[in-house]
Amino acid sequence: MTDFERVRSYYKRFDEKNRLAATNSGKLEYTMTKQILDKYLPESASVLDRGGGTGAYAFPLAEEGYQVVLADLSEDLIRQAKQEKEESGNDNIISCDIVNAIDLSIYADERFDAVLLLGPLYHMTEEWERKKCIAEIERVLKPGGVIFASFIPYLSGSIAIVDRYFGHPDQVDADRLKQVFQSGRFHNLSDEGFQEGYYAASDEIEKLFEIHGFRKLEIRSLRGFGYGKEDDIFKLLSRDREMFGTIIDMINKTAGEKEIIEMCGHAIYAGYKQ
Repeated sequence: MTDFERVRSYYKRFDEKNRLAATNSGKLEYTMTKQILDKYLPESASVLDRGGGTGAYAFPLAEEGYQVVLADLSEDLIRQAKQEKEESGNDNIISCDIVNAIDLSIYADERFDAVLLLGPLYHMTEEWERKKCIAEIERVLKPGGVIFASFIPYLSGSIAIVDRYFGHPDQVDADRLKQVFQSGRFHNLSDEGFQEGYYAASDEIEKLFEIHGFRKLEIRSLRGFGYGKEDDIFKLLSRDREMFGTIIDMINKTAGEKEIIEMCGHAIYAGYKQ
């Protein structure tokens, strides 16, 4: 079973609040994710942002008029979200709850029009956990409700563990590396760095949702061929905005190619409950 205490410990030390704003890779991920949310979210929806951390998406959606329930495994991240809710005074953030994604029992059946699952699948190392998670989402979604689930593709994630070895050899040994390539599961040798990882091929993600009654709207890479080039791309904003726009357009047009999904960092599944 996934050691969720290790996951909580990781987010106690990691600056999740500023992850999407502090780097150009985060900015590109946020921009692309928000485009997908804007494309498929119904108007005036009730949204569960499960794995929403400090509210990087919850607060902008609340400002747009969505009724948002923010939930996360981390007490520390939820504490930060509650503080921002108090400071902002936005009543569209309905609650900030400490919840494990495999148990959404505090929420009634068919309560939400949409669910964001932008993170939990990164950490669920056991198949039964992932199935339980998706079954719970199916339960709390209304018929026709939409799901947005991010994941780290198998090849991209596995190769990233090779890079992790070069940068942090205390976290990875040969056995851990073999395990990642054989099963997609990563168990960090150290208490430092990313904990309890799972990397799934896009076909596996699509099947996981299909067996729980979902129909795919879209699967795509979140950074596309911009992965690893984010700093150079954002420099264009100050010297060649036309080229910046062209590259972003090309990233969007090719982000659904299977080869790009599997090799270019985080990806996202969008679907609806049949």
